[in-house]
Order: sequence, then C-alpha cells, then structure tokens
Amino acid sequence: MAAATGPDVSRDEAFTRMVAQYQGAIGRMCFLYLRDRTAAEDALQETFLKAYKRMGTFRADSQARTWLMSIAINTCRDMNRSAWLRHTEKRVTPEELPIPADPVDEDALALAEAIRRLPGKLRDAILLYYYQDMTIKEVAEALHAAPSTILKRLNQAKDMLRELLCDEPSAKGGVTHG
Repeated sequence: MAAATGPDVSRDEAFTRMVAQYQGAIGRMCFLYLRDRTAAEDALQETFLKAYKRMGTFRADSQARTWLMSIAINTCRDMNRSAWLRHTEKRVTPEELPIPADPVDEDALALAEAIRRLPGKLRDAILLYYYQDMTIKEVAEALHAAPSTILKRLNQAKDMLRELLCDEPSAKGGVTHG
C-alpha cells in the first residue's frame, strides 16, 4: 500500500482545519436558521460534506468562513423548503439555545423571534453581519450580492425589526437609525 502523499493529503488537512475552526459558528448559524437542533446538526454535516466535495472549486480570494457560510445558508434554505421540516415544531425554548444563557432575557428572546419573522434575504444579512461578525464585504460574498445591496438589506431589516419590536412605532415620533 502506498503512503498517503500528494494533493489529497493537503486537501484533507485543510478540510480538517476548516471543520475544527468553523464548525461552532456554522452550527450556530444553522440552528438560528432552522430552529431545530437535529435539523441544524444535519445541515452542519451536509454543509461540510458539500464543502469537502467542492474543495477543488474553493477560490483562495474569498475566506473559508465566507465560503462555508454561503454553503450553510443554501443548505438551510433547501431544508426549510423540504416537506418534513415545514411540518415540525419550530418554537425554541431558552434551554435549547446553542449558547449558554444566564437568566432568560425576554428582550433577547423577542429579538430572536422578530429576526425569525424577517423575510429570508433580510434575515440572512442580519444573521451573518450581527451574529457571525462578518464584514459587509464578507456578507456580500456569502450571499452573492453587492455590498450596497447588503447595506440596503440591513437597513430594511433594522426598520422592520423596530416595527416588530415596538408596540406603537408611529407613536414614538422620529426613530433614529443606528
């Protein structure tokens, strides 16, 4: 049996490093997107399976995290469209959140629910920019959109979130944008 050398070893090592570095972030993104721990685990595995198969198409001009987030979002979208997931319970209790929480923060839960209610393109931009700490450029690459489009989506999402979270948005007078 020949020793394992050549391009596959380098590819496998690079893939192993990517999994170790990004599985937590990708898993959280999948959970936030799908709101189901089992489905998120499936999406995480599917994301890395697709990434491994596509390692030869990975362009070094984009970051691995951006590339993986793009694959993960598309995988989650596909799963959301599947008949099985549409019929499962999607409410999440604080105990199911992937990050340990101190006492239940009602404002944080309300914000998470409002984000879930956003249209897909706006939700994707919010999740990547604020929850994954990606730059506008990285979000644009991951979502295959122009940076100006991402800025517009973020502003639209913030406006919608204000409306969803405020009892009477018009009664507050001018709302400042931040």
